[in-house]
Amino acid sequence: MNKGVNIFSLEGKTALITGATGHLGASMAWILAEAGAMVLINSRSLERSEKVVASLRAAGLSAESAPFDITSPEAVERFVINMQRRPLHILINNAYVGGAGNIELVDTKAYTASYDVTMVATHRLLQSLLPNLRQAVKDCAGASVINLASMYALVSPDQRIYELASGANPPFYGAAKAALLHWTRYAGCEFGKEGIRVNAISPGPFPSETVQRTSPTFISTLAQKVPMGRIGTPDEIKGPTLFLASEASSFVNGANIVVDGGWTCW
Repeated sequence: MNKGVNIFSLEGKTALITGATGHLGASMAWILAEAGAMVLINSRSLERSEKVVASLRAAGLSAESAPFDITSPEAVERFVINMQRRPLHILINNAYVGGAGNIELVDTKAYTASYDVTMVATHRLLQSLLPNLRQAVKDCAGASVINLASMYALVSPDQRIYELASGANPPFYGAAKAALLHWTRYAGCEFGKEGIRVNAISPGPFPSETVQRTSPTFISTLAQKVPMGRIGTPDEIKGPTLFLASEASSFVNGANIVVDGGWTCW
């Protein structure tokens, strides 16, 4: 790596990304690995995890599978035991599961499920991996936690862009992501003094390839809502991720980087 960009190097560091096989998760895994990190690829599916690991290794990068359900206390405990106080320099909380619909349609159980994977699992992972994060601080004077929030943690979706109410971005998603965003501030205040920085990224419209392929009219409408006039591509999450993961952001803590093409500026 050239001297001028050494500040972004992750050589010798270990990163864990939850939901690392998804639309944005895989891109984050690639940029961290390309910057020199050993990336632990988390997914509930061993097959999907191994597929991403294989692609990274084929490119000469470092990666290991870390298949476990982050909502299971027992699964998290087993993972932590296997880590054996191994330094963890970067933790990215990206996993999410949930459906769609508006307030009139969704069942209250959806709020519990969304909050469990977004907030409770994030809390559990950070709490359980604190010894590993603290070991990373001893090794290289810092550790970084990055939480994936959303533009819908900041604003409500425009219900008019959805053809059916059952397909709308759901209220439990925005509510859980807003909670995660504020929890990020709490955590940044609590652990910043130790050298463990906690920040968030709030992606904007990054629809999956499936949605892009099956709903071109929706994608066109979505793009018109963005000041830049287009949707985001997974590669465009790489820069903010590397910035927050590296020493380039050594005095950034409790912050939220919005990557939405200007959506929340209207």
